Amino acid sequence: MIQRVTCAKKLEGEIEVPGDKSISHRAVILNSIASGSARIGNFAQSEDCLSTVNCLQKLGVPIEVCGDNNILVKGTQLTEAEDILDAGNSGTTMRLLTGLLSAQPFLSVISGDASLRSRPMSRIINPLRLMGAQIWGRDNDSKAPLVIKGGGLKGIEYDLPIASAQLKSALLIAGLYANGKTVVIERMASRDHTERMLKAMGASIETTGNEIRVSSSTLKALDVIVPGDISAAAFWLVAGTIHPAAKLMLKNVGINRTRNGILDVLQLMGAKFEIGNQNDIGGEFVADIVIETSSLRGVSIGGDIIPRLIDEIPLVALAGSVAEGETIVRDAQELRVKESDRIAMTVKELSKFGIVIEELPDGMIIRGGRKLHAAECDSHGDHRLAMMLAIAGLIAQGGTSIDNAEAADVSYSGFWQDLASVSCKENIVEH
Repeated sequence: MIQRVTCAKKLEGEIEVPGDKSISHRAVILNSIASGSARIGNFAQSEDCLSTVNCLQKLGVPIEVCGDNNILVKGTQLTEAEDILDAGNSGTTMRLLTGLLSAQPFLSVISGDASLRSRPMSRIINPLRLMGAQIWGRDNDSKAPLVIKGGGLKGIEYDLPIASAQLKSALLIAGLYANGKTVVIERMASRDHTERMLKAMGASIETTGNEIRVSSSTLKALDVIVPGDISAAAFWLVAGTIHPAAKLMLKNVGINRTRNGILDVLQLMGAKFEIGNQNDIGGEFVADIVIETSSLRGVSIGGDIIPRLIDEIPLVALAGSVAEGETIVRDAQELRVKESDRIAMTVKELSKFGIVIEELPDGMIIRGGRKLHAAECDSHGDHRLAMMLAIAGLIAQGGTSIDNAEAADVSYSGFWQDLASVSCKENIVEH
């Protein structure tokens, strides 16, 4: 699908972004193995999260998808699937379920689409093998499809080589079934939704400094209301900041401290926004955010903040393109192994708008102060690139076209409708 976006005269309105993908994945997985039944409200109805639901249903979990973004989950003992489990495009599905399946006393095969089959899986295979799981994969046991023969796990102490919430979560979930204590040591903090939810569900888990310890546990089902996804809100945060006539209200956005790096970076750049109506819902902080047109300045980012905004870095590059001065992103090499090589593809696609941007091995340099002109772009099948390019189209002179725009549905099925609602319907055309 080709989506055409033209420069919008103004952006205004109120948006309630979809439920947080990361929390939705974890809520349905952990409630599937808990004692009792749970209702998950504001569940992210994205293709990624529905891949997790479908896999769990094949493993015998009773899950009912209801209206109004609610799902009902009844915890059960998992059973061997009759067919290959399909994780679609979702790395979270594959990695977290590999941790879970490593503990089950049966054989499982899990695969995904071409993009997911190209992404690195040795990072989860190696530590799970140390725990006693038998796992095989393509390309010398480094890529999917994965064959998993689980059961008989023992706890280990593992120093994470990278900041990865998916790897950390896979080990913590496996540790729920292991003999002895599983200790995960983080060099840099990654998103902590798994730890928060496990604690709320009664798991034997404790965090001291950069160490998380979990022991064999029986979970209790937990009703969850999923906060709005800050990674989805980030598109509107940047749109509201860089557009010359914008004011947007974003409702019920999760502002977990391990996920809100985009707010910190925009604040450093001089963005004008207000955070109000803060609430603690089930251990996750939620707030309304008002964002408006701002004059930005370039920044240099790297180190500990990168895991807190890894998915939003292409948007930082876009914001940097209109900022005064130079924006530099370092320590973001993990972007190379996302749904696309997001460093290379961000540089390639933003260059088409007349943006001066240089690729680095672990990031990019963006020279700001540019006026964007319309471009013919391609998402390369990457949902976050599709949406970032659409935001660029809102401020570019002329009509921008985005090929493979349907990729946005992977994480935000209502994105194009929301884009139309805050600009004007005539400037969003599907071909």
